[in-house]
Amino acid sequence: MFNSSIGRKLIMALSGVFLIVFLTQHLVINLTSLIPDNGKVFNFISHFMGNNPVVQFILQPILILGVMIHFIMGMYLEVLNRRSRQTSYVVYSGKSGASWASRNMIISGLVILSFLIMHFYDFWVPEMVYKYVEFNPLDENRYFHELQEKFYKGGVVKLFLYCVSFVLLGLHLSHGFSSSLQSMGITRGPIKIATKFFAIIVPAGFIIIASFHYFITTINH
Repeated sequence: MFNSSIGRKLIMALSGVFLIVFLTQHLVINLTSLIPDNGKVFNFISHFMGNNPVVQFILQPILILGVMIHFIMGMYLEVLNRRSRQTSYVVYSGKSGASWASRNMIISGLVILSFLIMHFYDFWVPEMVYKYVEFNPLDENRYFHELQEKFYKGGVVKLFLYCVSFVLLGLHLSHGFSSSLQSMGITRGPIKIATKFFAIIVPAGFIIIASFHYFITTINH
């Protein structure tokens, strides 16, 4: 499968759809932090996800593997595309009318990867240290406060970097989601419209969450 063009595109598509499912779930959970209940729902869900062995030791490694496969395959396909452009002018010029998102998937992808590394450093690494290095007692009410403090201490620069990353995520999704479905043989018009809508709603949701917690904690401090 890896050696064929169709196989590589299918791997890229399946890993992309898998990450989209995770992205949707991640957004839904984080949206609960906007509920005016002092973080009770968010704390409950975060505690469950953070201490459920199925999530931690099965789903989490699968997620990390999915991210690696998607970005490694993306880089590999980009190298192949660049080689084909050097040997065939027709292939290169055929993309001249394409959108910025479709022509620069590797750029938006690398920015998103950099954001993921920063996000892991901000949230995932401290969580692993808290539980498995320092062996702190479980506190199911700490997640909401930690979320707000991360955005506050990061300052406006980090908020700006987050927002830029989310905008590029939207551009990446605007082409990548529909392309993934097309590679899987799903090409109907309404579905394409739904993917464009998804590419706007999801990044906008994350921008609202990040901005809300930054400004709320800034005002309270």
